[in-house]
Amino acid sequence: MRNKTKNNSFHNFPLLLTLVALFSFCVSPVLAKPKPKVLVFSKTAGYHHQSIANGIVAIQKLGAENNFEVDTTIDAEKFTYENLKQYKAVIFLSTTGDVLNDEQEKAFKKYIESGGGFMGIHAATDCEYNWPWYGNLVGAYFGGHPAQQVAKLNIVDQKNISTKHLPNPWIRKDEWYSFKWMAKGLHVLITIDEKSYDLGTHPPMGYHPMAWYHEYDGGRAFYTELGHVEESFSDPLYLRHILGGIEYAMGTKHYGKLKVN
Repeated sequence: MRNKTKNNSFHNFPLLLTLVALFSFCVSPVLAKPKPKVLVFSKTAGYHHQSIANGIVAIQKLGAENNFEVDTTIDAEKFTYENLKQYKAVIFLSTTGDVLNDEQEKAFKKYIESGGGFMGIHAATDCEYNWPWYGNLVGAYFGGHPAQQVAKLNIVDQKNISTKHLPNPWIRKDEWYSFKWMAKGLHVLITIDEKSYDLGTHPPMGYHPMAWYHEYDGGRAFYTELGHVEESFSDPLYLRHILGGIEYAMGTKHYGKLKVN
């Protein structure tokens, strides 16, 4: 009886190896597939927003919850094409002033032309004024703002991934930009009601967009003006808004399940 037991085990061993090999073959490609990555760039050559630190932490948390990795930098030397091409999107988080030199601009332009994604948050429109290509990418240039205050936002597109969860109107406190120039052909998502807050010394724009997206020069770009106040980055409504923007910039909807905890 002992010999018979040993013989059965020996005869079943090749079958066991085959099953293990098949299981490994089926599972290993899934385990080995890398997560998509984004780069958060927050260099400032002008005003430095205190909310940048909150924004970095919030985007890292969104990445952990929604199956994408987040790298962060203030080092413009990271803007080489070889480095940028690993990212699904580059996020300019309240960047200000002239943050890229000529070579870095060329690398970033090549990245977008090759199908890369861009997202600008708040002061990303207060950036690179002498580079018209960037202005067209982000969609506008900052023209000034009054004191922080509560205002009414109108949700123009209530079906977009970044806005469909928002109340309409959306009443919130932030720092409200006026723009001295805007690109054409933007798909506007949110506008602000200029009668709902004090513009101060800034002339009314009339039609006053606050968030938009568009395809540009081979890539994708999303911008939201919202995000000056630190409290934004603990507000679930705002976090879901920027998560939708990140998803658009990455080029594929729903990498995760759009979790905001």
